[in-house]
Amino acid sequence: MHVHMKAELKAASISFQNQTLFNTHQTTPPLPEPEALKGCLGSLDGACIEKLLLHCASALESNDITLAQQVMWVLNNVASPLGDTNQRLTSWFLRALISRASRICPVSMNFKGSNIIQRRLMSVTELAGYVDLIPWHRFGFCASNNEIFKAIKGFKRVHILDFSITPCMQWPTFIDSLAKLQEGPPSLRITVPFFRPMVPPLVNISIHEVGQRLGNFAKFKDVPFEFNVIGDNVSLTSEELSNIESTNFHFESMLNLLNPNMLSLREDEALVINCQNWLRYLSDDRKSQNISIRDAFINLVKGLNPQIVLLVDEDCDLSSSSLTSRITASFNHLWIPFDALDTFLPKDSCQRTEFESDIGQKIENIISYEGNQRIERLESALQMSQRMKNAGYFSVPFCDETILEVKGLLDEHASGWGMKKDESMLVLTWKGNSCVYATAWVPNEIRDHIGLNAHV
Repeated sequence: MHVHMKAELKAASISFQNQTLFNTHQTTPPLPEPEALKGCLGSLDGACIEKLLLHCASALESNDITLAQQVMWVLNNVASPLGDTNQRLTSWFLRALISRASRICPVSMNFKGSNIIQRRLMSVTELAGYVDLIPWHRFGFCASNNEIFKAIKGFKRVHILDFSITPCMQWPTFIDSLAKLQEGPPSLRITVPFFRPMVPPLVNISIHEVGQRLGNFAKFKDVPFEFNVIGDNVSLTSEELSNIESTNFHFESMLNLLNPNMLSLREDEALVINCQNWLRYLSDDRKSQNISIRDAFINLVKGLNPQIVLLVDEDCDLSSSSLTSRITASFNHLWIPFDALDTFLPKDSCQRTEFESDIGQKIENIISYEGNQRIERLESALQMSQRMKNAGYFSVPFCDETILEVKGLLDEHASGWGMKKDESMLVLTWKGNSCVYATAWVPNEIRDHIGLNAHV
């Protein structure tokens, strides 16, 4: 029994070490018993594809190689890198499952999946276009910048500690807004860590050169500006450098730098902590003193007494140790960018191919890896909010002006994008489905001093 797809399927060859798992001479492998895939082989819509993925994951978790093989053959006939949203998404999940299966039993298989695009270093101009494709990043930039403006009012000096995977793309608009203040701009200092996760997007210039370009722009706008990089003088062994390149990076060294002396904090400046798609890469495994790096970071930042802390990330729970749970969460979340790109980019667009390939690399990390190698460990908005409250932070509601600014931004994009206000957070939505959340926080110790209406 075959599942026939009308769309033309282009095969991408993926070669593994032997043919133990997939017998390539067997063109039509036997399907699983009917009860194993009951309800999965009808229309093969998103729900049915999800069931197939979960059956395959369960088979791999229980080392049932035969069932995994059979389900993969069915998925192989569904997947298409040039098909609809579900077909393209399936091709990346299938690739990730085969990668995971190869660790159990090395395999050889030709399958109709998507080609991984070799990691390419973007120019700053290309990165700007990448960020603008869908409002995934700009939503967080816009919401955060407006709240920062509110928090720094009256200060002559502003110091932003910036943790972001998009190297300083948030700040040109912010600098431009500072330049337009009637009372004149405050002096702006931005500090960034030298260490960052090796995940897309990657740029072809150093973080120091990024800072130099920001400085030139600030000078053009007559905004007093200083740019600092912390951790660039930390010596690492070749083994540690290799670890940075592959999975995790030296967060513990970075944590040692988060103190007032190393950061040269000044009493007369407003300190802002900006975290954009960052906390997910901090390990949540509890180590020494029964605290994780993620919680240690949150506590250290709190001890710096910032005026405001901005947290922006994707609203999806990928923290589970269960493979099936992660597949369910990621499949029901990552269809969104695939579907959104369908609205304005042709299937043969290079921009679209690169963007989807970056998501594919994320899917592979979520599914193929475990332990320290699995660095994509998102928490949902509710989970992260509870973590912040447990650490002694209070949430700051977004003001009406910020909401209007974000709505104006979304008007520039496809009609499927929207926004909802959930308690004190803002949530970017696509066709009503939550995508990205933005939250603002203040430590309990300074809550009463800054006059913000914070919520427990």
